[in-house]
Amino acid sequence: MLMAAVKYLQKLGKSIMLPVACLPLSGILMGIGYLLCPASMQGGAIAGAGPVIGMFLVKAGGALIDHIALLFAVGIGVGMSDDQNGTAGITALVSWLIITILLSADTVQKLMPSIADRPEALLAFKKIENPFIGILAGLIGAESYNRFKNTSLPEWLAFFSRRRSTVIMSGLISIAAAALLFFVWPVLFGGLVRLGQGIAGLGAVGAGLYAFLNRLLIPLGLHHALNNVFWFDTIGLGDLTHFWAGHTSADVTWSLGMYMSGFFPCMMFGVPGAALAMIRSAKTKRRKYAVGILASAALCAFACGITEPFEFAFMFAAPALYAAYALLYGVFTYVTALTGFRAGFSFSAGATDLLFSASLPAARDTWLILPLGAAAFAAFYFTFRVMIRKLHLNTPGNEADLPPEGEAAPEEQPQPGEDGEADCVAGGVNVTSLLRGLGGAGNIRSLDSCATRLRLEVRDAGQVQDAALKKAGARGVVRLGDTAVQVIIGLKVQAVADALREKLRPGA
Repeated sequence: MLMAAVKYLQKLGKSIMLPVACLPLSGILMGIGYLLCPASMQGGAIAGAGPVIGMFLVKAGGALIDHIALLFAVGIGVGMSDDQNGTAGITALVSWLIITILLSADTVQKLMPSIADRPEALLAFKKIENPFIGILAGLIGAESYNRFKNTSLPEWLAFFSRRRSTVIMSGLISIAAAALLFFVWPVLFGGLVRLGQGIAGLGAVGAGLYAFLNRLLIPLGLHHALNNVFWFDTIGLGDLTHFWAGHTSADVTWSLGMYMSGFFPCMMFGVPGAALAMIRSAKTKRRKYAVGILASAALCAFACGITEPFEFAFMFAAPALYAAYALLYGVFTYVTALTGFRAGFSFSAGATDLLFSASLPAARDTWLILPLGAAAFAAFYFTFRVMIRKLHLNTPGNEADLPPEGEAAPEEQPQPGEDGEADCVAGGVNVTSLLRGLGGAGNIRSLDSCATRLRLEVRDAGQVQDAALKKAGARGVVRLGDTAVQVIIGLKVQAVADALREKLRPGA
C-alpha cells in the first residue's frame, strides 16, 4: 500500500510539471516588461511607446502567475487521467469552478453570517483560490474521468454516456467535497498557516532546511508538494508569486526571495563543479563517456536551472553522494539568505531566470552571484572529488563493474534492432530495442513520462532487462516495487515516449 501511495504521488508530481511549464513564459514577459516599464510595479505615470509595451507584457505574464492555481487544476486533471485526454481537463475545470464559488468568502458569509466574527476562518475562505484547491479539483476531475469515461446510460440518457458523464460526476463529487471543506478547510488552513509561520520564523535556517528537503525528495518525485507551501500563495507565503508580482519584503512577513535565491549558486555553479569532479574521477578509458553525459547536464543546469539530467546520473548509484549534494543545497541556501542576495525564478534557478528577475523590485545585490557561485563551485567540486575517491562511488565513468583500464568499454550509443525489424530512433534512443528490453508491448500496462524519465507499469518486472535498455540508449533504470519501472532518458524523453506510444498502438 505504501508503494502504491508513493507511485500515486510521483504521478501527481509529474502532472504538476505541466502547468509549471507555463511559468518560464510568464517570467520572460514580466522581466522584459518591467525593464521597459518600471512604473508597472512601482507606480507612477505610464507614457510613451516603450512603457506602454512594457505594461502590456507585464500584464500578459501576470495572467499566468495570478492564475497558477487554475492551471494546476486543469494540468493535473489531464496529467492524472489514464489516457491524458483533454476531457479530463474540462472535468477538472468544472470541479474548480464549483468548489471555489461555493466556498468563496461572499457565498460563505451569506450561508453563515456569524463567520464574520472569526477572522481566521474568514481569511481561509478568502484564500480558497489557491494551488491546494487547484490540485484537489484536478484530482477530482481526473478520478471522475478515469472511473466514469466508459459508463453507458439508458437510451433516453445516452447523450450523457461515456465521457460526457464524467463532467456530471465531477460536479456532483465537487458539491460533496465543497460541503465537507466548508467545515474542514478553516481547520486545515489554520494548521498550514501555523506550519508556514513556524518555518518562516526560523529565518535563514528555515530556508536552508527547505532547500535540503527539496533536493532530498526529488528521487521520489515528492518535492513538488513541498514547493507549493513556499513558492505559491497557498498559506500566505508564496515566495515566487509575490516576487514576480512586483512586491518587496515590505509587503510580506519574510525576506522576499529567500526560498529561491539559494538555488542560483548551487544550480549555476555548484552543479558544474560537481560535474567536473565526476569527470576527473572517471576512469581514463571512460572519461569521454563521462564528459558526454555530464558536460551537457552542467550546461543545462547553468543556463536553465534544469538539474535532473545531472542528478539522475548518480542519485541511485551513489545515494551517499546525493545526500551530501542535498546538504550542500541547504548550506548554500542558508548562507545566501544571510548575505542578502535576492533573485527569483519563474521556472528554475538558471542564468536565464537570474537575468530576467534582476530588474524586479525584490531583487537585491545580484552581483553577489559571482562570489557565491565561486564558493559553490569549489565546495561542490571538492566534496564530490573527495567522496568519490575515498568511498569508491559509482558515478558516470567510475562504475565498479567496468572492464579493466586496458580493455575497451562497451559501446554506449544506441545499438541496432534485431530480427530484421526496422529501427525506430527518437531522442538518441533506439526505441525498437528499448521496447524489446522492456519485455515487448505485451508486458507494458501503462506508459507515462516526466521531465527526464519514462514511467512504466509492467506486468512482469522480470522481463525488463536493464543491460538491454542501457544498450538501447537509456541512462539508467529504477525499479519501484514489483511492477513499477522508471527508465532514465534525459531531456528528450518526450520524443522517446511519443515514439514508444506509437509502437504500443494496436496494429503498429
